[in-house]
Amino acid sequence: MSTTHEPDIVAYPPERLARYRAAGVPGERTIAQEFRAVADAYPDRPALLTTIEELTYAELDRRTDRVALGLRALGLQAGERVLMQFTNTGWAVVVWYGLIKAGLVPVATLAQHRRHEIFDIAAQCEPAAHLIETTFRGQDLVALARDTAAHAPSLRVLLTIGPSVDGAVTTEALLQAGPADDAEARDAVEALGREITGESLACLQLSGGTTSTPKLIPRLHAEYWLNARLYAEGMELDESGCVPHLLPVIHNAGIVCGLHAAHAVGACFAVCSPNGEELKTLAATGRLTHLMMPPPVEQMVHADPELRELLRTLKVVIYVLGAPSEAIIEEFEPDGCVVGRMFGQSEGMCMITPLRADATLRHDTVGAPLHELDEVRILRPDSEEPVAPGEPGELCCRGPYTIPGYYRSPERNREAFTREGFYRTGDIVREIPRPTHPTRPCYRLEDRLKDLINRGGEKVNAVEIEELLVTHPAIDRAALVAMPDARLGERACAFVVAADGTPAPDLPEIQAYLDGRGVAKYKWPERVEIRDALPLTNVQKVDKKTLRAEIAALLAAVS
Repeated sequence: MSTTHEPDIVAYPPERLARYRAAGVPGERTIAQEFRAVADAYPDRPALLTTIEELTYAELDRRTDRVALGLRALGLQAGERVLMQFTNTGWAVVVWYGLIKAGLVPVATLAQHRRHEIFDIAAQCEPAAHLIETTFRGQDLVALARDTAAHAPSLRVLLTIGPSVDGAVTTEALLQAGPADDAEARDAVEALGREITGESLACLQLSGGTTSTPKLIPRLHAEYWLNARLYAEGMELDESGCVPHLLPVIHNAGIVCGLHAAHAVGACFAVCSPNGEELKTLAATGRLTHLMMPPPVEQMVHADPELRELLRTLKVVIYVLGAPSEAIIEEFEPDGCVVGRMFGQSEGMCMITPLRADATLRHDTVGAPLHELDEVRILRPDSEEPVAPGEPGELCCRGPYTIPGYYRSPERNREAFTREGFYRTGDIVREIPRPTHPTRPCYRLEDRLKDLINRGGEKVNAVEIEELLVTHPAIDRAALVAMPDARLGERACAFVVAADGTPAPDLPEIQAYLDGRGVAKYKWPERVEIRDALPLTNVQKVDKKTLRAEIAALLAAVS
């Protein structure tokens, strides 16, 4: 729980803090201490599996000790922030734990982020180091790192996964730091760990909120591990399990539902790129048991009969970004695998469908909160008035692993939290009673208040892109909406009104304009519709419900 010694973090109110502590949550240990305890309990069990190597818990523990000591040898101090831009590799896991053991604070930026995002995030968190993957093909991360260092005076260390560049330190080189003896290195890391506590800042995740720039989400050591352990328990995951993850591992889902969930119970974490051949390589080991399945992974499964057969080892499939298709249910459930759903926010609140519940609850709802101290209020949008039982409303929540405020953002906090400290998720849900658990209902996700496009798991903030589009000299007004997509779930469509006396820009021109502004490519519109005017609601806001229906109808007409 956050306390006043962290000035940039909103503290839990004393009465809630006392209630959580009386229940024994979230605990007092840091993530490093929790991981060490599991590694000591299961030293010879596999902890990390990739397409090229496998590490036991003891091996991963020793390797991450070395990285932690190497980071501190560079002069980095506990509490300093580190920008992270890498893909799903074994090094991503090693570096994550190395940073955590060093008391440093990973900032969950993506390899796909560019100047527009990285400069803003750096201004918010004042990072001391920037970690990049030099072999990333999506953009020149070396050039971006140089530009960021010139823009952010706090940056003084450049770290690389892959080949080194001038002035940088490779992750391989970090392994050479510290004493030669493993026991001495372990003792040195444990001494570093005494500089922080379970209430210290562990990492900064990125919000997908309604503001034009992402806000930073402060996750603390003890509550972050609690979140993962509860998820693992709900998934009936134990030391015999193996959890593959194809979405970005640095995402909150990658850490909580993948890496930390597996390691909280002594299971193996398997990481690979969102690539069918890599997933097939992992599946060929015959060990995969719990898979998070977004629409792109479903497409891989449908397209490859050999992959489907290799995935017969799965015990649990958690479908995300929508309801599971009948094809997925029919593919996996007859063999004894359970297909369920979840709801998660980087801000904390996590729900999962009970694995022993009937099929209707598992397939049609996003489940129930993980902990009995999780509190849910369903409020009328833009108010603090509860809806009548059974009516839809905005999901608002608080609990022992849900943040009470954003990092360095008092203005956003006033909008995002109710007077009683409930976080406004921006999602519309309906309570679905469970006769067997009258105090623990499930919730059905029905709509979204947040103006977001969920492109295969990457959140695109419509306001952010609209504000950039209207700076184009040929655009007077713009609205970005989600359009349905079979592979990614959603893509972005821009409805634009041309400025007087100018022809409206086409899609390549708009994409080139955003490219020049340094905007991540996954945020670019992938269709443009030119209109003389945009429809308005009765309060004179752009009627995006009408626009979403319009683009869905246009797509349906040509399919």
